[in-house]
Amino acid sequence: MKLSTKFTTFIGIVHAVALVLSFYVFRDNKLIFIASEVLILLSLALSWTLYRDMIQPLALLMQGTDAIRERDFNIKFLKTGRPEMDELISVYNTMIDQLRTERTRQEEQHFFLEKLIQTSPTGIIILDFDEKIAAINPKACVLLGFSEKELKGQAIKSMTHTFFRTLSTLKTGEAKTVILDSARSFKIQKAHFIDRGFARSFVMIEELTMDILLAEKQAYGKVIRMMSHEINNSIGAVNSILDTVLINYTERSDMHQAVAIAIERNNHLNHFMRHFADVIRLPEPRLEVIDIGILIRKVVQLMSLKAKERGVAIQILTTDTPLSIKADLGQMEQVFINILKNAIEAADKSDAFIQIHWRTKPQELTITDNGQGILQSIENKLFTPFFTTKNGGQGVGLTLTRDILINHHFAFSLKTDDAGLTVFKVEFSRHEVTSV
Repeated sequence: MKLSTKFTTFIGIVHAVALVLSFYVFRDNKLIFIASEVLILLSLALSWTLYRDMIQPLALLMQGTDAIRERDFNIKFLKTGRPEMDELISVYNTMIDQLRTERTRQEEQHFFLEKLIQTSPTGIIILDFDEKIAAINPKACVLLGFSEKELKGQAIKSMTHTFFRTLSTLKTGEAKTVILDSARSFKIQKAHFIDRGFARSFVMIEELTMDILLAEKQAYGKVIRMMSHEINNSIGAVNSILDTVLINYTERSDMHQAVAIAIERNNHLNHFMRHFADVIRLPEPRLEVIDIGILIRKVVQLMSLKAKERGVAIQILTTDTPLSIKADLGQMEQVFINILKNAIEAADKSDAFIQIHWRTKPQELTITDNGQGILQSIENKLFTPFFTTKNGGQGVGLTLTRDILINHHFAFSLKTDDAGLTVFKVEFSRHEVTSV
């Protein structure tokens, strides 16, 4: 029963009893009876006034409560002139002003935080209470190569991608480095925030590829320059002496042949150092529109003799799909020469083949071979400078390939799949990195 109902019922019973009692007590004295009836009526009027004074604030409170429940902080009450009521209205209006100010501030902060997350150069993934992806910003989608639709709502523990497998083992406050596609490195850090009294996690993703590459380049660049300087100076002087010695011996003499071999080895060493120096002297790409089909056929023709010697069949699977990109013709030619050369040299069976395929949506090219394959233990070292698995190899080809593709902002990967096929893929859509 409501308080107003209880009050009116109580007042009604009290005054009804008073009327009945006054009738029985003062019925013989009409003057006193009339006076008592007047007093009862005045009491009833006073009770009604008290009722209104008591119920009105409660009614205002109920209206205010309804407004707060509906999150409407624009309703305010005017003062009535009664001190008690005005004090209550003043307290309510002050509270509403504070709530409105706080809500506005929170909405502005929320809007700012939302914009900050969406435009952040750092990838951010926000998880819900069940470790499912609740939100992901555009930068994280670009770094990982997935769309928001593909990732939102997915439980990270159920995902098989290398990145999410590592993320599922990450503890709050912990950071790890993840290497993807043999060449791209990411630092991931997990933290938490409080949402409605409970902890929720979020993950920050920072690409380290360029930092690592720049550090590598500065390190080996200094060494190569120093070695090149010393070797070139020595070779020039030594070859000058050997040329002088060579003049004094006939071509058929053993000494003449020995000196000639020494000169040849010196020239080979000089060429060897120039090859290393190409890595640190790689110029900025001169972009022009090139046809991938024409370029690939030219490279295949160039490598066909070497492939024939190794018994490798090179197949171009795409024949009628033109693909034009903006790139440096000479540098991209070097990339495909390096990849085909590696694929040919990896051939270890009689039915060895290399298949080349490209498409326009999305713009990408794949070179697949059924050679020796890449061991999982060395997959992350493939693009490391001077790392090689070949006897007599320099470990420069893939490093040069990596730097060229990164300078073109092309994403790429090199790995052996479950079927034993080694796939080199280049995505010609622009990838956000800084040139090295």
